[in-house]
Amino acid sequence: MDNIRFILVMALLMISYMLWESWQIDYGPKPQAIVSDKPLVAGGEVASATAAANTATGESQAASKAEPSQKIIKVKTDVFSLEIDTEGGTLRNLDLLQYPREKENTYVKKAYGLIGMQAPEKDLSPVRLFDSNPEHLFLAQSGLVASGNAAGAPDHHASYSAENTSFELQEGQDELKVPLSWINDQGLRITKTFTFKRGSYAVNVEHKVNNRSDKAWTGRQYNQLMRVEHSDKSNNNFIRTFSGGVIYTDKDKFQKIKYEDMADGNLDVTVQGGWTGFIQHYFASAWIPPADQENHFYTKALNDARYVIGSYSQDLSVQPNSEGVFNAQMFVGPKIQPVMEAMAPGLELTVDYSWLTIIAKPIYWLLNKIYGFVGNWGLAILGVTFFIKALFFKLSKASFQSMAKMRKIQPKLKELQERYADDRQKFNTEMMAMYKREKVNPLGGCLPIMVQIPVFISLYWVLIETVELRQADFALWIQDLSAQDPFYLLPILYGITMKIQQSLNPAPIDPLQAQVMKMFPIVFTVFFLFFPSGLVLYWICNNSLSIIQQWYITKHVLAEGDRHHH
Repeated sequence: MDNIRFILVMALLMISYMLWESWQIDYGPKPQAIVSDKPLVAGGEVASATAAANTATGESQAASKAEPSQKIIKVKTDVFSLEIDTEGGTLRNLDLLQYPREKENTYVKKAYGLIGMQAPEKDLSPVRLFDSNPEHLFLAQSGLVASGNAAGAPDHHASYSAENTSFELQEGQDELKVPLSWINDQGLRITKTFTFKRGSYAVNVEHKVNNRSDKAWTGRQYNQLMRVEHSDKSNNNFIRTFSGGVIYTDKDKFQKIKYEDMADGNLDVTVQGGWTGFIQHYFASAWIPPADQENHFYTKALNDARYVIGSYSQDLSVQPNSEGVFNAQMFVGPKIQPVMEAMAPGLELTVDYSWLTIIAKPIYWLLNKIYGFVGNWGLAILGVTFFIKALFFKLSKASFQSMAKMRKIQPKLKELQERYADDRQKFNTEMMAMYKREKVNPLGGCLPIMVQIPVFISLYWVLIETVELRQADFALWIQDLSAQDPFYLLPILYGITMKIQQSLNPAPIDPLQAQVMKMFPIVFTVFFLFFPSGLVLYWICNNSLSIIQQWYITKHVLAEGDRHHH
């Protein structure tokens, strides 16, 4: 029974190893996506819609980059800098101006200066989501598809014309409209308008169909994202995050679709509302069709390992000499939950807390609330630690009391072990009798720990996934809570707290186990060297509170025991 704690810690190491293994499965070499020349949009009558997408290989992408710049419209708002290609009105090269790729650390710069060296250069350019570079290809495409024998309409390969080649959100201006127009010789006029708002990561896309021909036009709108396979190349192999397709439907709620799932078969589902998108660590992009309309969701794997996820609307009929309008909204940016929640149901679930969402969401809520008061994410983490500790105070108390009692009977157990060295069975019987006599529950120290494990894992996910903590300042040299400590001081401090905590616990009777246990602070310190400092900060605070609590209870229980003996 005294082995339980040892087994728990071994289990923790095993879980860590399994995490590493599944990380390898996720990010190791991948099977090639199948080459497919079938049309993207299901149904024979709309086959022509995006068949052309299959021929838009990397080469043609590169070619479009080399063409004269009047084909490209530059757009700048307070949060975005992006390009719209007049071929199809496709969004590309979208930079998130408020999210630099890396952050400089003033302490690190000073430290390098002291030894007369230049600190490594940091990439301060903004994070780029949509990208026209074939290696990182990621585009937001949308267009119209004519149904039946209606006149052809502009898909994402049609040539649009625009009044200007650059649009910028001016001071005091709250929204920016970028209109593109397309006309055919039968009198069909399409105006595609992008609307950007100040401070917003939403983009509205409207296709206005002005039918000046002499017969009715019927068609539908599609919106899709196309990207090459992406994996989060974080510097940190200990952090596993999902990168791939996601959809949300009323029936099945939030679902992830891995790239290999797209390669294995096409998604083909009709739903009311919902949305489709791609997510990666900290950032997401999603097309959100109007919630009141029925939409058809699809995925497709193209050659050159490109993947498409999107939706198309129901048919809309526009009579001669009248107008019809298609709308859709897109979210593209950081996964800030309150912002996403306000945009579409379930969009905040792209912040992927895995199977522990039910515990992780309240923890995030609490973290956010505390941050609202203190204005520092590091202090908010400490606040959450205090709160969780208080929540489990009674459980921890029972656990520490049990450990204190175990510590007290340790010499007697040692004696028993020596006495029955040759008779294992007799030793176990006597040990159980002693536990009963001394009112010690050998499981008492472990059950409370078991209960807390899901909370710890949830907190881990919250700290890993929350974009607000990305590059968030704490104090002194900790200037990015999502990055490892540049001087490794926090992990060393963590190792010290673990060692102190161990010294307050009863040592295992088995000398081999005792030796292994002694190694744990070193093993975990090495482990934590690569963890985000926000997470290490949590563990240091948690351990320190445990030490105070444990020291008090041990002293208390032992003193009480001594009083009873006298």
